Amino acid sequence: MDKKILGVTVGVAVVIAVVIAIAAGVLSIPDTEVIPQKTNDKIGLVINPPTQSVTLQDLDEIYSTASESGIGRSNVYLFWNLVEPERGEYDWQYSDALMSFNKKNDLKVTLYFSIINGETLGPFPSWIGNPPIQSLREDRVVSVLDAILSRYDIIDTVILAGQTESQFRYHEQNIPAYKELFTGVYDQIKEKHPDVKIGNSFALHQVLSKNLRYIVTDLDVGDFVAFSYSPVDVLNEMVKTPQQAKEDLEQIFDLAGEKKAAIFEISWSTSDFVGGSEDSQTEFVGKSFEFYTENESELEFFTWYRQYDKPEGTCSFEAQDIGESKLEIGGSGFGSSEHVIERLNHYVCNAGLFDENGNPKPSWNEFKNQIQMIN
Repeated sequence: MDKKILGVTVGVAVVIAVVIAIAAGVLSIPDTEVIPQKTNDKIGLVINPPTQSVTLQDLDEIYSTASESGIGRSNVYLFWNLVEPERGEYDWQYSDALMSFNKKNDLKVTLYFSIINGETLGPFPSWIGNPPIQSLREDRVVSVLDAILSRYDIIDTVILAGQTESQFRYHEQNIPAYKELFTGVYDQIKEKHPDVKIGNSFALHQVLSKNLRYIVTDLDVGDFVAFSYSPVDVLNEMVKTPQQAKEDLEQIFDLAGEKKAAIFEISWSTSDFVGGSEDSQTEFVGKSFEFYTENESELEFFTWYRQYDKPEGTCSFEAQDIGESKLEIGGSGFGSSEHVIERLNHYVCNAGLFDENGNPKPSWNEFKNQIQMIN
């Protein structure tokens, strides 16, 4: 009988966490050969299964297909309440599975460890409760991050907060407290793991459309400033041409100031429901790599979101339970109305480079060709 892995998808905006749970038995990675090839560890792909239940063999093939493109990194999304459900007691079954496949395929990892996930703080383990930023203890954050980084030497970058502008849009008074927390965590982690780089991520399309540039510049801390990007307006309609989207990307350098900029998640949906298409996605892959090659020296990393579409109806962005916490999207920049959420669901479910049946879209060949030209 095949061992089954359950993929739990959690998201705020385009921040999607694919968490792998071992349903039964002991994890064993299929022993298939990985052929060494030239890769670029600045270029990444969010690797995800097309369905919520896959075998280990399926997942092995998904990672192999991704790595054959020439990428050199992927994102791994770990929430604190899943890693440390009891104080000082760690549950590694989820992360061991993901990290094993990344290591097997020689991929560096950008760790998304969400102290902030848009409007949501955490989610935190139940033993911590739901503290405000001002009360979150620095030593506890350092302890769990140190445990993760000590276990997985393939992690070279950490996103401490994601879609950070949404958290502080209406709570500017909390920015100083978060900067103090970030700086304390940063200094202690760098002492233990000097080669690991740490920063925050912001949703570029929201920063631009809602004029939230000041939040990015106020939180210009760490080793880099990362951005996610979707070519959408506040109603989640795709309103940019590929060229206009490239011009949006060029604004990240002014926003990052003296820090290096990074692309944490960049996407383009093929859903005609929100104005996307396979042709425009393919064109934008090309435009985004034009942007990359023109600015490579100024970029920390550049990661495309994501490998596979999900079946319609499985990208729900209503309030979602993660352990004992909830992620809310109301007011996070994508809005809370049924109209807006419906469009977000269509956008995300069709943002892959493969369709839900595993067939490559034209953008997949463009993605591979662009990497081969760079490598």
